[in-house]
Amino acid sequence: MNEEFSSRNPPPSNRQLLILLAIFVGFITAIIYIIWLLVSNLVWLIPPQVEQQLAAVVTPAYEQLAQPSPAQDSLNQLLDRLETKLPVANNTKRNYRVLYIPQNTVNALALPGDLIVVYAGLISHVKSENELMMILGHELGHFTNRDHLRGIGQALLLKFTLATIFGENGRLSGIIASAVESVSSAQYSQAQERKADDFGLMLLQATYEHVAGATDFFARIDRQPGMDFAFLASHPSPRNRVDRLNRLIKEHRYQMGKTNPLPAALTNLDSLTR
Repeated sequence: MNEEFSSRNPPPSNRQLLILLAIFVGFITAIIYIIWLLVSNLVWLIPPQVEQQLAAVVTPAYEQLAQPSPAQDSLNQLLDRLETKLPVANNTKRNYRVLYIPQNTVNALALPGDLIVVYAGLISHVKSENELMMILGHELGHFTNRDHLRGIGQALLLKFTLATIFGENGRLSGIIASAVESVSSAQYSQAQERKADDFGLMLLQATYEHVAGATDFFARIDRQPGMDFAFLASHPSPRNRVDRLNRLIKEHRYQMGKTNPLPAALTNLDSLTR
């Protein structure tokens, strides 16, 4: 009887197993794509109150690393100048601020709650106020396009969906914390980075009436291969950015003026980094 039953129900072949695996992978891929579309379209509907709740999860870790200092005050003063040039819709009920972290990491981040994190390592590679303003303007561009929420939303929904499918027993709060923490290593798409660069260039022109310094930082780090720039892990090639920005400058007929020196509080940070 067992032999007859086995002959009528042979074990699945390798081909059948591969087909089942392909169907399963396709199903998961479709879910991820749907999540990406949902978040990309719904991120504009997230109210500031929800963003502040997300900020309460992620910002304390960065606030513990930051210290009140003249460098942080100076960065916030520069950011305040850029804010005056923001379109009205981008500046309504917002409270943008900079957290300066005295570490050698070469990076800057846009986080929920209108927070820009700037590391001392990045400042050490900046030679003028103008190029620093370009970087800050770029991060404001991510806020304008809601890229910082888009990355978190996609990670959150993906983790929650996979936990539901595979029966993971992690608490929802743990999933949220994990998704939000992933923002520090999230990689924006090439299109998102280009839009943020465009926004930064626009703010630079609006602030100084010229765009001197727009490409200086990116050109400088492009000439230092082998350096460990965390900034490069989530951004396009510096050379491509320089070439594209130069094309935009030419297309818009922006003028090149003189760059301003860095504020004194940002010129000697070696003793503050660790």
